[in-house]
Amino acid sequence: MKILPVDKIREADQYTIAHEPIADIDLMERAATACFYWLIKNIPIHKRLRFFCGTGNNGGDGLAIARMMASRGYDTEVFISGAKESFSPSCRINFDRLNEMPSIRITMIHEEKQLPVPDPDEDIVVDALFGSGLTRPVTDFNASVIRYMNDHPSITISIDVPSGLFCDHSVASLPDPAIVKADYTLTFAPPKLAFLFPENDQYAGKWQLLDIGILQEYIDSAGTKNFYTDRQDCKQILRPRNKFAHKGNFGHACLICGSTGKMGAAVLSAHACLRSGPGLVTVHVPQKGNLILQTALPEAMLDLDEDENIFTGIPDLTGYSAVAIGPGIGKAEATQRALKLLIQNATIPLILDADAINILGENKTWISFIPKGSIFTPHPKEFERLVGTSSDNFDRNSIQREFSVKYGVYVVLKGANTAITGPDGNCYFNSTGNPGMATGGSGDVLTGIIAGILAQGYSSLEACILGTYIHGLAGDLAAEECGYESLIAGDIVQNLGNAFVSLYGEF
Repeated sequence: MKILPVDKIREADQYTIAHEPIADIDLMERAATACFYWLIKNIPIHKRLRFFCGTGNNGGDGLAIARMMASRGYDTEVFISGAKESFSPSCRINFDRLNEMPSIRITMIHEEKQLPVPDPDEDIVVDALFGSGLTRPVTDFNASVIRYMNDHPSITISIDVPSGLFCDHSVASLPDPAIVKADYTLTFAPPKLAFLFPENDQYAGKWQLLDIGILQEYIDSAGTKNFYTDRQDCKQILRPRNKFAHKGNFGHACLICGSTGKMGAAVLSAHACLRSGPGLVTVHVPQKGNLILQTALPEAMLDLDEDENIFTGIPDLTGYSAVAIGPGIGKAEATQRALKLLIQNATIPLILDADAINILGENKTWISFIPKGSIFTPHPKEFERLVGTSSDNFDRNSIQREFSVKYGVYVVLKGANTAITGPDGNCYFNSTGNPGMATGGSGDVLTGIIAGILAQGYSSLEACILGTYIHGLAGDLAAEECGYESLIAGDIVQNLGNAFVSLYGEF
């Protein structure tokens, strides 16, 4: 799914108006209806709705929703910030429609004393002050309205975008910004880039994507560098298996992982790799890992290092269709030399994780020699060791793209909405996963999944997108069983089968 910048979202609206064709007021009605259905499903009828609306089209959305909720029997009150003379044409129409309903209380507000006394037990606050087109900080009275909403103890729901939030660039540098801190945001497809960065979680809350019928032909033709991967995207990547296939058809993955005290990382990564579909999996571990791996994973083959405790020498790479390195290997001097040797001898893309990335952070000149199409899977601190600090998450995303383009590699930057960048500068944000996956070993599992998928002949990009989605989906399934607090990395592995099954169906 494409993520469009604000200017193209506006173009998409205008294209739909011109080519469906549909009047602007009717497209607004369609958007309001989508919000109305979500609200009546999630808000009890006894709650009082207090709408805070602006005078532009976002305010018009709010006025239309208020009318629909009142018609459904909800106690509805509307506060409009601004003058009637500044209404947009569609906002004016919805104001006139609302004004015909005597059951709705409408107040034009211009000063703080007009703001109502909060009632946390009865009120739901609906924010419809400003939409997605905002490009400068909110000031003056509207800033006071936003701060009132933030201080209000009730649940706050924003329409399309929390008022005051910029969609396409960071607000992190703004001193004490006036931005609504929504509990929920009902946003209109396609999704907004700002929702995918952690610095904006406090504003967007839980966001729900609503389809308002923007013409797909415009979205298909619109250029963008940002994408949001969902189930349909991954279902199209996953290949059906031939009835007469055998293990030789699905590749041979090699995982270089583990050291004394960190052999669990090898077990988790190898187990995840086995569960991700390769025909064969070989694990290169120090000699002390022999009994552990053979007992824990009889399906995996072993290639033992000469050293008892750490990784010191590369295996014969002949015959492997994917090679991953990093989970639990440590940063011993001999391990660093062996990693350098691996980079010099590899002829296929590598998957580099954990300590392999940390070693590269201390030896940055080696990065240029890594095979093109290789995959880095850092968490934010590991990425920082590679590239240095960034001023905010938009900046970090820009640096991530530059790194991928410069070295011809893929970077899977782990976190909520894991971001995948490639040599073309495109970025793919993942839609699965949950806070319970912030636990030791979760990244080792992801490395194994991506290695298992890459081994089967998928491209590096496909392995990154599908592997990250499956990893997050397995975590979501695990969280349904045990909650966030009790979720451990092994639970993710145990749910990989169900995650893959959920993508099956008619190919």
